[in-house]
Amino acid sequence: MSPPVRRDVLRVDLSAGTVTRERVPDDWRRDFLGGKGLGARYLYEELDAGTDPLGPDNRLALLLGPLSGYLPGESRYAAVTKSPLTGAFLDSYSGGSFADALAGALPEAFGLLIEGTADEPTVLTVRNDEVTLTEAGDLWGADTVDTDAALDGAVACIGPAGERQVAYATIACDAGDHHAGRGGAGAVMGAKRLKAVAVHSDPPDPPPALADLRDRYGAAYRDDDTGRWQAAGETVESVDFANEVGVLSTRGWQGGRFEDAGDIGVEAVREAATGRENADDAVPGGFRVDVPDGDSVPRGGTLMSLGAGLGIDDFDAVARLGAACDRLGMDVISAGNAVAWATRAADAGAIDPALDPDLAFGDADAAERLLSAIATRGTDLGDTLADGVAAAREREGADAVPTVKSMELPAYDPRGAAGMALAYATSDRGGCHRRARPVEREAFARDTWTTADRVRTVIGAQNVRSTLWSLVVDDFAGETMWEDLGAEWLAAVGLDHDPESLARAGERIWTLVRLFNVREGFDRADDSLPSLFEDPLPDGPAAGRTVDREAFEAMLDGYYAARGWSPDGRPTAALVERLGLVADDETPLAEVAVTAGRESGSTDTAPDDGTGRRDHHPHSREP
Repeated sequence: MSPPVRRDVLRVDLSAGTVTRERVPDDWRRDFLGGKGLGARYLYEELDAGTDPLGPDNRLALLLGPLSGYLPGESRYAAVTKSPLTGAFLDSYSGGSFADALAGALPEAFGLLIEGTADEPTVLTVRNDEVTLTEAGDLWGADTVDTDAALDGAVACIGPAGERQVAYATIACDAGDHHAGRGGAGAVMGAKRLKAVAVHSDPPDPPPALADLRDRYGAAYRDDDTGRWQAAGETVESVDFANEVGVLSTRGWQGGRFEDAGDIGVEAVREAATGRENADDAVPGGFRVDVPDGDSVPRGGTLMSLGAGLGIDDFDAVARLGAACDRLGMDVISAGNAVAWATRAADAGAIDPALDPDLAFGDADAAERLLSAIATRGTDLGDTLADGVAAAREREGADAVPTVKSMELPAYDPRGAAGMALAYATSDRGGCHRRARPVEREAFARDTWTTADRVRTVIGAQNVRSTLWSLVVDDFAGETMWEDLGAEWLAAVGLDHDPESLARAGERIWTLVRLFNVREGFDRADDSLPSLFEDPLPDGPAAGRTVDREAFEAMLDGYYAARGWSPDGRPTAALVERLGLVADDETPLAEVAVTAGRESGSTDTAPDDGTGRRDHHPHSREP
């Protein structure tokens, strides 16, 4: 028995109140796989340059991959849209029950492509391969926990932050335990007046061949360094690692080491935990802890950005702040940076301290008040910060907390690992550690890594993750697929790919996203870091280190050359041709974007580690 083959998308037009099923072009399925890649192809095809991310013409795609529902680890879905925080391409991912249910409910579809704006707040329901739209009624205004409780099925929803179009609002699943977190997909959902998507289905039942494959890969994952790492400490161990090597952003990027990290690190979490997510699985998920009005699952990003980043060493208080963001539907990394920016700006006299007179590092109560004000746009300061730190900096003139492409950075300080400077600067969705994390290797070999090492590592990770996120693979269990990039799995469902073609697909998808961003006006000037990283780190093992501007520019030159981009960051015509990035009429995509590279002298060769193979390290994970 063979599983159904995903060939379609369901297009939901909220303005017209219609749902139609359409076939995905065969060459799109072959070249872009699903998830991130397929979402990028739709956005490139259907959005004009300058489309308002919060307007009706933007698309919000909730997408699966060709293997969704069968893979080991936690099922995931991709939320793909144009970001209201950055104005760039956005792909954000969430685990939990929603992805499995969507895979079961739409066995022959990659998911939902949502456009338009509803007249009234709306709930979209998926059941038995059908989609219906109903009014949300009193659910508009409810937080993510109450919304989930009010609806049957597996729910993906927004909270107050999404309704008020906070630029880093999330889409929450499982009552706020899981989020498509970064970049503001929840704000796009709110602008479309889509409160929730509720899916009624069991996960798909894999045929015996796929079940055997899942068992084999699951066993390999349990024995892998990453599987053992996750079973022992999940992502909360990232706090201890970053502090140990001196790259833990502390008190609004004023240091690289938090003296009280042990109070909010992995041992503190274990001591406070009441259990684990998916506790019966061979590799359990996050730690559950008690918070007011329920429980919560704090992740590494919560403890780093809302703990060390705000100078808060009380684990219960940090967990409470994380739970508040989860209920409000707001990204913890951006939200923590927003509070840190306001605190530093107030300390420097750059904003009126009367806006929040009690704001101070270490004050969890003041931070919680400001988080609520941001999510509801309930005060002048909250309204300013709801549009992101870059927007607040532009309005108020206080340059205190770093962003790249207007996205707030996670808590790994690049001054302690120069490869992270390149990873942040070239990330396709803005300042992000999930495209590549060379810090996990470089931190232990700072003085031996060369520019070539950093370029090779960053490009390899970006390409591989573009492939795996198009298959929509669990970030952790997907470690077992880095060798063949899922070719064995795809063969089991009748899809003909080999590791080389999948490596090329990753490069093709990364390049297509770059073409999208170039069309939106992004160039080399946007692949940069704030000047504050030229100031030396004041403490910890990386004390005195900086991001040297000249060395960084040389590293960026090397990255562009290895990618086959022009010196200003445009993919060249030869690269576009080599990757087969063409429209239906066989003309190259984005001719205007590539002509600048024709005479640039850039190379058009693939990066020499395009397969993405790399050494495992027990810290090779992300919060």
